[in-house]
Formats: sequence, structure tokens, C-alpha cells
Amino acid sequence: MKTALRVLVIGAVLLAAGAAHAQTVSGDSYPNHAVKVIVPFAPGGVTDVVARLWAQSLSQSMGQQIYVENQAGGASNLGMGAAARQPADGYAILVAASSFTINPGLYNKIPYDPVRDFAPVTLLATTPSVLVVHPSLPVKSLEELVALVRAGPGKYSYAMSGVGTPNHLQGEMFKRLFKLDLTTVPFAGGGPAIQSTLGGHTPIAFTAMTAVQSLVESGQLRALAVTGTRRFSGMPDVPTFAERGIKGQEAGTFTGILVPSGTPKEIVTKLHAETVKVLALPAVKQQLAKLGSEPIGEGPDEFSARIKDEIASWAKVIADVGIERQ
Repeated sequence: MKTALRVLVIGAVLLAAGAAHAQTVSGDSYPNHAVKVIVPFAPGGVTDVVARLWAQSLSQSMGQQIYVENQAGGASNLGMGAAARQPADGYAILVAASSFTINPGLYNKIPYDPVRDFAPVTLLATTPSVLVVHPSLPVKSLEELVALVRAGPGKYSYAMSGVGTPNHLQGEMFKRLFKLDLTTVPFAGGGPAIQSTLGGHTPIAFTAMTAVQSLVESGQLRALAVTGTRRFSGMPDVPTFAERGIKGQEAGTFTGILVPSGTPKEIVTKLHAETVKVLALPAVKQQLAKLGSEPIGEGPDEFSARIKDEIASWAKVIADVGIERQ
């Protein structure tokens, strides 16, 4: 009798556990506790700011704490590697930037496989870059800048925020496109790079919108072109590269949401749907616009295809401009 009772109790427990698991997998009860968001960069950058805006809004929408944990280092490889090793249960999310698709072509060894180790959720937003110059340069257009550099080969330099960053690759693509003898000067981050351009030491720079919008508005820097597919509302008078007849300079920085591979599809679908709702909020749109970021919210399949395309295209750029793999 006792044995039979024990079997019934164990069976009931197993059934309850199975039901709970099924409910979690279906996404009905997700999330039922706090969710960790890994940002593989130090606090304060565009990716971190966008991630925090998204996480805060999603916390309110889903009724659970969704908190950001910065895991910077190794050109963002450390944080992305850590995210790849998290349980595939929806309670660890990676917010990645363009380094996610650049690093496979830049490094001989990275601690993650961008396709095998992650399930894409959505492309949250894109942030174009802008080409700026110090006002001391007698140029007011891309054409004038190209002519100036060609007239003084080796005389001018541009600042970039680190080897393999989108800003570095944009600068090298620009040099290659116009066959310019322009010295590349690397800095340990976007802040020092812009300070050097502000001082006129490296009078040319590709940089994120957020880093220089106020400096352009105050006349401390002059913006010549943006890399996006359309003009930035915060700099409506600055043309795109495409408007000036220059193709191949559309790339900026993306902010994407991914989870470890094997995360239940229902959870991926729910995260995407909730993110789309958040991106439609006027307050979120307004904050993203201030950052120079455009909300996207594309689906998992679209984002997956974009990732594969960018891995291939960035690898080609790295090879074409002659950046040595590290």
C-alpha cells in the first residue's frame, strides 16, 4: 500500500513538473523571474544605451525585471562568448552590435560561432555613422575633402576607435574607394578619437551620430556625409554618401537581440513580438531618434539572413582593405 502511494505521489510530481516545463516552453508563463541581458561593451556606448532603453521598456511590458549586465573586453568577444554558454531557456539574452558579424572575419579564433551558438530574435535598431572634419579644413563637401587629400598625399589623417570597428572599416573603405593616401590613427575608444579630431590632430573621423551631434550643432566639427540609407533627422542638411553618388558606404552599427541556440521557439517568438510593441511606443521612438538610431524590429528569419550576409560582406571588406587577421 505504501509502495503504491509512493508511486502515485512521484507520478503526480513528475506530471506537475512536466506541465510546468510545457508551460515554460510554450511561452505562456515566460518570463516568470528576472532576465539577464548581456551587453559585451562598457557602459555608456550606443549599444549599451539602446540595450538599457529596450530592457527597461520590456520590463514594464512583460512584468518582470530585465536587467543589463556589462561584460566588456576582447573587442566584445568575451561577453559574446559568455552569452553563448548561457542556458537556452530565455533567461539570458545577448544584445550585440556589428562586432558580432565583423569579428569572425577579423580574428583567427573567437569564443563563439555567430550562426551555430545563437538564435536570432530581432534587429532592434540601426545607427548610421557620420564623416566629420575639423573646421580648420577648407572643405564643405565630400568632393572637396577628396580633392584636398589627393593634393597632399600623406599629409592628412583620420581617427578611428579601434581595429576592426565599423568606423575603422568605413574609413578604410573610403580610402580604398578614392585611392587616398590618408594615415589611419587608432585610438582606444570613440571618446579619445573624437577628442583628437576636436583638437585638429587627426582632422578627419568616421564616428557614431551620438558622439558628435552636439559638436556639429555648435560648429566644433563639420559633418560632410552620413552612412545611412537616408538623412538623419538630427542633421537634416547633411547628405548621405549615396546622395553624393558613392556606393558601398551605407554600413553603420546595428543593435541586435539574440539568445543561446536551442532556446524554445515560442520564447523567441514572444521576445520578438514584445520588442515590436516596445519599438512602437512614442517615448522609445523619441529616445532612439535622439541617439540617431532607427527602430527596425524585423523577424528572426530576416535577422538570421542579415547576420549571414554581414559576416560574408565584412569578411570581404577586411580582406579587400588588407587588415591582417588577429
